[in-house]
Amino acid sequence: MSSHVLAGFHAVTARLRHAPATIKELYFDASRRDKRMQALVQQAAAAGVKHHGVAAARLDGLAGRLRHQGVVALAEAAALAVDIDEVLDELEDRKQPALLLLLDGVTDPHNLGACLRTADAAGVHAVIAPRDRAVGLNATVRRVACGAAETVPYIMVTNLARTMRALKERDVWLVGTDDQAEAGLHQVDARRSTGWVMGAEGEGMRRLTRETCDELVKIPMLGSVESLNVSVASAVCLYESVRQRLASSA
Repeated sequence: MSSHVLAGFHAVTARLRHAPATIKELYFDASRRDKRMQALVQQAAAAGVKHHGVAAARLDGLAGRLRHQGVVALAEAAALAVDIDEVLDELEDRKQPALLLLLDGVTDPHNLGACLRTADAAGVHAVIAPRDRAVGLNATVRRVACGAAETVPYIMVTNLARTMRALKERDVWLVGTDDQAEAGLHQVDARRSTGWVMGAEGEGMRRLTRETCDELVKIPMLGSVESLNVSVASAVCLYESVRQRLASSA
């Protein structure tokens, strides 16, 4: 199996924490003796990961154009990101705006599977959901997702509102959908790093999730039904991002 390069503290420590068995070897700047580097080396040793102190030039060669901060890991290429910082670090290195989907309270595996399939089609970099009031990647989800569960990182977090605040600190603009909002979907500038925040059909987003969004918009509803299924609503919003980004690059 080919190797995937992880560069920088966020990406490497996240993989060490969540999936150390996927790391083949870890390389660190042998000249660094600071506490952050010592803690990482100790973490690697405790996880049984092979680690090597090398010269900075060796790290430059391993990382290529990626910003490595003195640490590089070679991991299994098939492994998906397990931490949102890992996703954002890689996007920053590529100077690419993030496109994220945050799901609050989606417990139906068919809905999640459909959301993942839509996310893959729209080029979403990660789907984020809370560990509580959410469904995991079970067999039904994987079947409905039609392979997207293996291509789109599905990151479950302990506290969704806290994760949202962390995303805002990294300049991700969070847009929630609310049928009572004054602004419309097409008024959003979705060319920048954006996280679309969707609530479960019926209940919608929880109060704290709604309050943590940067902006609330509504999807135009011209018929008699009051709302869309969460996977359909996700598709409408995500493809507004796709439309704007394709138009700006034309």
